[in-house]
Amino acid sequence: MTMLQVKDFGKRFTIHHLGKTRQAVEHIHFSLEQGGFLGIVGKSGSGKSTILKSIYRTYYPDTGNIIYDSAHYGLIDLTQATEREILYLRKHEIGYVSQFLDVMPRTTSRELVETAILEMGETEETAKLEAEKVLTHFELDQKLWDHYPNTFSGGEKLRLNIAMATVKKPRLLLLDEPTASLDQQSKMKVREMIEKLKASGTTLVGIFHDIEFMDGLCDHVFDMQISQVGLVKEGVMHES
Repeated sequence: MTMLQVKDFGKRFTIHHLGKTRQAVEHIHFSLEQGGFLGIVGKSGSGKSTILKSIYRTYYPDTGNIIYDSAHYGLIDLTQATEREILYLRKHEIGYVSQFLDVMPRTTSRELVETAILEMGETEETAKLEAEKVLTHFELDQKLWDHYPNTFSGGEKLRLNIAMATVKKPRLLLLDEPTASLDQQSKMKVREMIEKLKASGTTLVGIFHDIEFMDGLCDHVFDMQISQVGLVKEGVMHES
């Protein structure tokens, strides 16, 4: 079953103070089966994160369609979905992990993970146990569990970000450089969690500069090819 299909996707950005518009990506096509893992590779500035953010609908695509097979809505075009539909999908079906942590202030790391679990309809007791389990897995020091994340290091914030997304076991998980500031041991913890999610049926799309990390993990690789004028040509998808 096809979980995600991107058809002729394009996105441009307007630089208002210069009065100019820049084409970030265009003519992007790929599809991904349920439980598959697609890795997107390419040079910095090639539009990899733009694709992920448009699937998550942080950005509004300018052209094309992004068709997602939702457990709740059935086939839905994320480029046309309402804000209410997008909020539901983010809460219950689609997860996103970036290099950066953006959370509510005065909320502890433990509370953030517990809230993510409670949103899935679990009991408070289950949320407490599962939060402790995932925070332990990603080796976030127990002394930090009841502290506010704005005091954390970059690596600690990233591990918390990954914990919040993976604990919900989303149907579709988007990974935007999730290992960027992690040491090798922490990267292996992330890989282990990704392998477990994949084995349980989660579909994944990820961006990794660490090619060794992707080895044996991705089913397919989407290669962004850059033209001389800086526009993204149609990508090439091949077996990993």
